[in-house]
Amino acid sequence: MRTPKTRAALLAGLLLAASALAVVNPPTASAAPDPVTVTVNTRAGLATVPDTALGVNHAIWDSNLGTAETSDLLRDAGVQMMRYPGGSYADIYHWKDHTAPGGYVAPGTDFDTFMAGVRRVGAQPMIIANYGTGTPAEAADWVRYANVTKGYDARYWTVGNENYGNGHYGSAWEADDHPDKSATQYARLVVEYADAMKAVDPSIKVGAVLTMPGNWPDGITAGSDPGPWNQTVLSIAGPKIDFVDVHWYPGGTAAESLARVDHLPDATYLLRQQLARYAGPNADRIGISFTELNVDAGRNTQPAALFLADVYSGLLENGVFTAHWWNVHNGMGTVTQVAGQTDYGDFGMLSSGACTGDGSVCQPPLNTPFAPYHGLSMMKLFAKTGDQFVRAGTDEPLVTAHAVRRSNGDLAVLLVNKDPDNDHPVTIDYAGFTPSAVAPTVSTLTNGATGIATSRSGSATSRTLPAYSLTTLVLRPAGATAGRPAAPGQPAASDVTDRAATITWPAAAPGASPIAKYEVHRQHGALSEQLGETTTTSFTVDNLVPGSRYTVNVLARDTAGRVSWASPPLTFATGSPAASTCTVRFSANNDWGNGYIGGVDIINNGSSPINGWTLTWTWPTGWQQVSSGWSATWEQVGTAVRVTPTADNRQIAASGTVSAGFVGAYGGPNVLPTAFTLNGTVCATG
Repeated sequence: MRTPKTRAALLAGLLLAASALAVVNPPTASAAPDPVTVTVNTRAGLATVPDTALGVNHAIWDSNLGTAETSDLLRDAGVQMMRYPGGSYADIYHWKDHTAPGGYVAPGTDFDTFMAGVRRVGAQPMIIANYGTGTPAEAADWVRYANVTKGYDARYWTVGNENYGNGHYGSAWEADDHPDKSATQYARLVVEYADAMKAVDPSIKVGAVLTMPGNWPDGITAGSDPGPWNQTVLSIAGPKIDFVDVHWYPGGTAAESLARVDHLPDATYLLRQQLARYAGPNADRIGISFTELNVDAGRNTQPAALFLADVYSGLLENGVFTAHWWNVHNGMGTVTQVAGQTDYGDFGMLSSGACTGDGSVCQPPLNTPFAPYHGLSMMKLFAKTGDQFVRAGTDEPLVTAHAVRRSNGDLAVLLVNKDPDNDHPVTIDYAGFTPSAVAPTVSTLTNGATGIATSRSGSATSRTLPAYSLTTLVLRPAGATAGRPAAPGQPAASDVTDRAATITWPAAAPGASPIAKYEVHRQHGALSEQLGETTTTSFTVDNLVPGSRYTVNVLARDTAGRVSWASPPLTFATGSPAASTCTVRFSANNDWGNGYIGGVDIINNGSSPINGWTLTWTWPTGWQQVSSGWSATWEQVGTAVRVTPTADNRQIAASGTVSAGFVGAYGGPNVLPTAFTLNGTVCATG
């Protein structure tokens, strides 16, 4: 975050521009005479909820940072991690004398006061070391004071805030006194910071700042850097860091922000691809945090509550270890009406008690919870430490679903109705779980409500979701769950080709009966396909599709028929054939943040010419497209691209090459294709 009162207008414009080009228009609300089908699949396991999951930001300009009332409200909402000293202020803040030259520091906001609040809440701190105007020595002294002198056991330290916003890419809101403002220099200094800080306390975790895939300046290479920001930082600092830190403000209208939550699986997938490719050996040890999240429209009203619950769930089920709302208190913005409620344009989740400059509109009293606070409280009810997310989905874009399975056998389901105008009846189908006939515990947050209503009511399989609402169901299982085997350990993939992969996993601990076999299931959205079964801890999957992403789980079944929880998920991608009669070289150059210059070279590996050709591929997402092209005829229907020759390049000579180019556009994470078909033959890639 750049300032305590408003976001940087320029960055907001860039985010909107980057998102607008190729995004399909979000769905509009309409009457729903037919029930929405919700599917919850406990065989499709996702990530486990960590003890750092639910986070918020605190800022040194907030005079209520250290009050008991504020801390108690955060504790009651289930906050597990608190970030300090506040966005871009971190890059001007000097902890020793509690100053931020050029900014405002409120009384009673020093580090010890912050830590007292953290302890009262029962949370863990996330501390931002000053990169912009600080030094590695200053950061190391802070670690020494926190963990050696005071014994605070502060584990998580990020080097800087949004340091790509230092002018290196043309826009400057982040303080940076270094003459060299390149991504390369940031990465080199991250190494120095990490070395100095860990020399004081080797047990701490040090994080580096990355940018959100699909958002500015993702994909852009500036100056003499070897590549874009993320590639450059990871290539140099990857071996020294323990996590990467990302911010996301999706921008747009309330409906657009809510729809863009669908970007998260691909964004986290791309981040992990970047870690694996650039961060050096054992890159899977590097965690991902999202420490600033908020919307542009409806910040204090129901859109923010829906977004918070949806985005926190989406990030956590994809393995992010913490998600943080910007901010606890922030200040009055532009006053609007959103879905019948007054919105103060305030990034805070608690009221600052502020008024407009002319005094015509005032917020409710200090610390009155706004809607996102209630959204965070719903997350506390829904996803508890140790729960395992399982796959859930719906057949209606305006209704989303998330689910977790608990160690006692209970299942919790979170339902988000993003339709501001219509109630939606839903029917809920369960796979791998049979709910008890006892009425579920139901918690609901409706538009304009001042809190969450909880009761036991209705059935586990059907209900009606109020317009613009959050609903959580907690269900008991129908039968006993004792005695089942433990879940198998984390699977791994090896020998991955275009058509096959070998999956191995640590054995599951038996329960009341010996383990009879393991089942390997592939996730298809909220459905599962059993790929096979084995009595060993290894299985080779054949008949895979080239250039496709697979997420699988392993379940253990014992001799009495009891089935374990799903293992942690394994995601891997098949590539192209090692050899083929054709090769395609795909390039994406001169990226400007929402588009690039693309090219395809088609190589005939055969001994005879190809007379007439059709090249096809499928984009991995729905927000990628070919805007225009040359040296060929370019067509796109849905996500399918079809390229055919012009009159002068119909023939590809033996061992010859034909090239064509296009302008690619994207409105979200730009996951590039990896499989191409020429005249029905899957080509190798080069």
